[in-house]
Amino acid sequence: MSNERDQPPCPDDVCPRPERPLVHATQPMAAAIYPTSVWQCNNTDQAEKILAGQLEGYVYQRDGHPNADALAEKIALLHQAEEVAVTSSGMAAMSLALLSQLQAHDHVIASSQIYGRNLQLLTQETARLGISSTTVDTCDLNEVARAMRPETRLIVVETIANPRLQVADISRLAEIAHTGKAKLLVDNTFATPVLCRPLRWGADFVLESGSKMINGHSDVMLGLLCGRSADWQRVPQTVSVWGLASAPFECWLATRGLASLHLRAERASRNALAVAQVLEASAEVTQVDYPGLAAHPQHELAVRQFGDLFGSVVTFELRGGRPAADNFLQRAHEIPFSPSLGEVATTLSHPESTSHRGLTAEERRDLGISGGTIRLSVGVESPEFIRQAIRRGLGS
Repeated sequence: MSNERDQPPCPDDVCPRPERPLVHATQPMAAAIYPTSVWQCNNTDQAEKILAGQLEGYVYQRDGHPNADALAEKIALLHQAEEVAVTSSGMAAMSLALLSQLQAHDHVIASSQIYGRNLQLLTQETARLGISSTTVDTCDLNEVARAMRPETRLIVVETIANPRLQVADISRLAEIAHTGKAKLLVDNTFATPVLCRPLRWGADFVLESGSKMINGHSDVMLGLLCGRSADWQRVPQTVSVWGLASAPFECWLATRGLASLHLRAERASRNALAVAQVLEASAEVTQVDYPGLAAHPQHELAVRQFGDLFGSVVTFELRGGRPAADNFLQRAHEIPFSPSLGEVATTLSHPESTSHRGLTAEERRDLGISGGTIRLSVGVESPEFIRQAIRRGLGS
């Protein structure tokens, strides 16, 4: 009787071998998924040229794969971008911008009204690399101009800021940046390319969190960085060396979600305006932030940059602080407390306890965030369903 241990661990007849491509007379309507982590090369010269970017093809998933390229191609069309990099998350896309464009002793101007984790990245983590930063109210263009230094290399803003929804004047900020030999990076996650294409307004880089409205179905973690070829020399190497790359299945899902982006964004924006009007009329609400409302301080700018759609996010302040917010969450039980945005379903977030929890109480106060602040991400349900849920949450 033979000893099983003496047998080859992987006999030739069952070892996996690279499959030959299939040729069909017809083409599939659904895109393929390429989950392979490595590709078979014909020879050393071919592998070297592919890895050097001198020849089209793939070697290792961290350096590129077909599903990322398919998604990047569509995003490039939407943003009219010359280059697009797909990363593992929105934070990875922000890290990619900083790591590829900055070095020690450079200076960054960051909007004080951006996602809390990005503020931490721009003010705390970059300091460890010898990069200094200044946070300013980027709605005050004079303050931005005063913050410029000879070593300033980047201004970072959000098209629609998180969570109080101030609107950035992209063309004016680009002028200030370029006058000082700096670049403008715009996080366009709240707007999406359906509302705004910042490159057309003078921005140098555009960031999108692919996890949000781009994909829209709560099942993807991805980031996207768009820009121009002249600024792109270090981007591919940075993606690979720092391990910021995306996975094929997530890219495939986001590409599928992208097909309905324009429909979802329009429906959600219309719903958000209706919700903002309900909140504006409530005695339980002390403030409503939504660029589509005439009372919004940058409403005219929003109309100029966005047209007649103003995004899916509405932020409001409840009378009564955090206890009132907790009561709202309990009464509006049809709306999930889910600290993200851009999904097909309406969700809500509480910035004090989630996105901006890393800031001090004083910093949150300066940003207009309190225990009574709630950020709604309005979905694509029927307007009446959302309005009724909001009214129940308000106790009316």
